[in-house]
Amino acid sequence: MDGTQIPQYALRYQTDGFLLVERLFGAEDVQEAQRAIDEVLDTSELSSVAELEPGDPAIVRRIWGPTKRHSFFERMAADDRVLDIMQQLIGPNILFHYSKLHMKGPRVGSVVEWHQDFSYYPHTNTDLATAVIYLDNTTRENSCLHVVPGSHKGGLADHYVDGYFRGKVSGVNAPDQSQAVALEAPAGSVIFLHCLTLHYSAPNRSDKLRRAFLPAYRAADAFPIYFGPHASHNEPGIKLLRGSRSNYARVEAGNWLLPMAEREFGSLFDLQEGTHIVKGATPSGYAERR
Repeated sequence: MDGTQIPQYALRYQTDGFLLVERLFGAEDVQEAQRAIDEVLDTSELSSVAELEPGDPAIVRRIWGPTKRHSFFERMAADDRVLDIMQQLIGPNILFHYSKLHMKGPRVGSVVEWHQDFSYYPHTNTDLATAVIYLDNTTRENSCLHVVPGSHKGGLADHYVDGYFRGKVSGVNAPDQSQAVALEAPAGSVIFLHCLTLHYSAPNRSDKLRRAFLPAYRAADAFPIYFGPHASHNEPGIKLLRGSRSNYARVEAGNWLLPMAEREFGSLFDLQEGTHIVKGATPSGYAERR
């Protein structure tokens, strides 16, 4: 990577709330990631490692904590190609926060409604970002990520429905669809996503997979201010990847709406779909799956 690009990357990220770097990972990396997925899913107990599509339990829609399940994803999350850019975006002291892997199976890949990641885990500051690593060629047809440029500057939107946190921005609070940008890119491309950037992905109606590995990061001086089960379970897995840990919390002024859900939930999908209200999820069960 040309070192002169890094300051331009930081400026674009600060302006837009996201940064798309095409083909940051090569074909061999992508193929190894795909093999790792197959190895993780090579089990007779799929529900122990993944969340399944409710309409077809033979199809996986998300792999829980992939960095815990295969060494390749642990290495990918700590790869210098990602961290060199992440350092310019959130600072030199970088903590690994958590990871997930969305599968978006052909013709059934579930929708992810408009939301901001920060709504799920408010911290003392907003230097948190996710690297969305496309593991397939990704277009509108197979459910690329859509974002609203600049939306990270508008603060934290209301993710409540009927008085409870539902992890989605809907109704009068929903963004103007005409302002959204579709981030189409080839396999190996990475989207660096600010924690307050509004984003969404449609159901996958194509006949192609759309797999994406999502390691998330935070600045070492960003500390959680909400310790509900769906947020606090991340803390035991926090890992220093660069720089040093902090004994101080950097605090941004403002008010953060806390994610007080009607019942505990097992995933973003459960919460946004409302199925958590019916079946619920135990705090311990949620933590174990990650």
